[in-house]
Amino acid sequence: MRGTRRTRLCLAGVMAASALIATPAARAAERTDGHLTDLVNPFIGTQDEGNTFPGAAVPFGMVQLSPDTGHNTGYDYTQNRVRGFSLVHLSGVGCRIGGDLPVLPTTGAVTQTDYAKYAAGFRHADEEASPGYYRVGLDSGIRAELTATARTGVQRYTFPATGRANVLLNAAQALHRPGGSKVEILDDRTVRTEITGHGFCRDTGPYTVHTVTRFSRPFTAHGTWDGPKVTDGARTGGGGAYVTFDTARDRTVEATTALSYVDAAGAAANLRAEGGRSFDAVRRLAREEWERRLGTVRVRGGAPTLRRTFYSSLYRSFLAPNVGGDADGRYLGWDRRVHRARGFTYYQNWSLWDTYRTQAQLLALLAPREARDMARSVVQVDEDGGWLPKWGYGPVETNVMSGDPVTPFLTTAYQMGLLKGFEERAYRALRKNADGVPPAGYPGIGREANAEYIAQGFAPYVWNRPLAKMGDSDYHHGASVTLEYALADAVLAQMARGLGHRADADRYAARARNYRTVFDPATGFFRPRDASGAFTGTSDPARAPGFHEGTAWQYQWLVPHDLPGVVRLIGGSRAANDRLDAFFAYDRLLADPGRTAREVWVHGDAYAYYNADKYNPMNEPDLIAPYTYLSTGQPWKTTDVVHAALTLFTDGPTGMTGNDDLGTMSAWNVLSSIGLFPIQPGYDTWGLSTPVFDRVDLALDRRYWPGGRLTVTAPGTSAAARYIQGVRTDGAPHARTYLRTAALRSLRTLAFTVGPRPSEWGTASSAAPPVLR
Repeated sequence: MRGTRRTRLCLAGVMAASALIATPAARAAERTDGHLTDLVNPFIGTQDEGNTFPGAAVPFGMVQLSPDTGHNTGYDYTQNRVRGFSLVHLSGVGCRIGGDLPVLPTTGAVTQTDYAKYAAGFRHADEEASPGYYRVGLDSGIRAELTATARTGVQRYTFPATGRANVLLNAAQALHRPGGSKVEILDDRTVRTEITGHGFCRDTGPYTVHTVTRFSRPFTAHGTWDGPKVTDGARTGGGGAYVTFDTARDRTVEATTALSYVDAAGAAANLRAEGGRSFDAVRRLAREEWERRLGTVRVRGGAPTLRRTFYSSLYRSFLAPNVGGDADGRYLGWDRRVHRARGFTYYQNWSLWDTYRTQAQLLALLAPREARDMARSVVQVDEDGGWLPKWGYGPVETNVMSGDPVTPFLTTAYQMGLLKGFEERAYRALRKNADGVPPAGYPGIGREANAEYIAQGFAPYVWNRPLAKMGDSDYHHGASVTLEYALADAVLAQMARGLGHRADADRYAARARNYRTVFDPATGFFRPRDASGAFTGTSDPARAPGFHEGTAWQYQWLVPHDLPGVVRLIGGSRAANDRLDAFFAYDRLLADPGRTAREVWVHGDAYAYYNADKYNPMNEPDLIAPYTYLSTGQPWKTTDVVHAALTLFTDGPTGMTGNDDLGTMSAWNVLSSIGLFPIQPGYDTWGLSTPVFDRVDLALDRRYWPGGRLTVTAPGTSAAARYIQGVRTDGAPHARTYLRTAALRSLRTLAFTVGPRPSEWGTASSAAPPVLR
């Protein structure tokens, strides 16, 4: 982004409640036929800084054609004027990016060139969206419809009968800060643009987007503008263009816009490859593609609201990363040169600090072919540009966020078997990243504080250190960066060991214990150290500096590779469980889960990361925290916390817990609802908790998951009976609180028996997840 007290078993069972799980009567009334796309609400998260978009896209498409209303990231449900329908949006980002080439239909004379001034009003009552389709009726009397292919956006405008039906193509304004633009009218059906962009939290870049728009019929007039000056009849300009149609007899105009990050020829080739179909044909194909993608997961049980929030989250999980190459395989590399992907699809847009925790694992499970190409694309970033990415947008590094997120992202791919054939190439890039810092001439910062971390065992917190490069600085977040580096070292050690690099494995495993260097025995919490090694800043763990988007309370559990070590530092299992209970406000949670989630855990708006001593389900540092109880002998509390957090996902515009961050929060919802969660990101450990559905059928790709199908059952799961009594894997009793990928790979059935009270299941020390050594 950029998102205690011990309680007896019987008390927990008596007092627990959940709004998530339907009554038996509701489950009996469930319908399993119909289209899964009908269960998706793209408006979820478009209010209160969820920063999602309601427009049209296909899975992982380069184009996300969606309305912009004036919010810095695109669409805000509380606003009621459309500035244009633009080509590029990222689901749930916290800073402005994209919004390239906003297009708006108008009538009458073209006199304004600022889209804030010529914006069109609309009402939500005359607006709808579904996967691959968006429609809105504008106050001008024009109906606008959007759909998409991977590399094109298709628009259909139905005008009133008029001789001045216009389409405005604005190349000079976007969600980012355009650094230059030009527009050319090529003939009486075609407009071409070139847009150079900067942005994403800070002015990084630049990058260039090339577009070509082909209309379904000739326009009768045209013009361009530079700044506020409109020149009728002109064919070139630096700001934008308008084209005019006579709709006295034919009121409909369709247009297809192709996008390329390579060059104008690439945009034209993408238009030839994916254009040429009617709007209705493209819409039908997009819907069919989404239906196939959503059909990889079939759920039974649960109230209609629960199913809608689940499938809407599954939909958002498949929106990114995005195709970055053209139809002919060409893409713009991080060396600013044109390359051609051979044998794989090149992807881009890497929100790695977010996605390495949830979405990477979900895609490895449900979309392994695409996930393999995504991992290969990240390795290609290193081979083309010289270093692995941190937060990449298009062909540029933004340096947004901190730590070393690319390592657990790629080691997840390794553990899931997605790197076969290029494991050593990936490992060489990871080892270079883990042991060094990018050169001064490279735009990325990598592990910026690596020299001190390797020499002293911690990344120093230097709050006033000037930025060496644009973006965030690891030195400004020394405490959390130390934890993130240590986690990366732990999972890299496992990959090194698996590939036979034993000396490297031992070295990284030793560095993985560096989390201990920022633990302050005097306070019992992690604290930042300054360059001299002294603990610095306030001793109050809710206000200590040096933690990125969080507090020491929230980061204390971000050592998933060695939770027993953290427990020992805190003072043992009893002290750890007491602290966990305080952290989750567990007593209040049992009395009223939904209210506790909304009034105790949610500390403010989507950007309220700081000065909190409670769980923050709205942001990434706490995504794994509920599963800590699996390591402290109280696994039933994981179910209590997870199910309460799931109540924050609802089926309206406010139904997103903070920024979605390219599917991160959505993937958390999907995985936690199924009852399988990646509790050691970068490794292959899946924690178990009670599913919220009676049955979930996962259709898996046999090339990567030999079983081909996994059925997860929890018959009778409900508010009154949701505690695990036992687990069976293919009929055999399973006593541990986790599964490894090797076991999951060939598994056909994962069966939960649930009941009204916590049981002894998973409470033995041998049931806890492993320590990565």
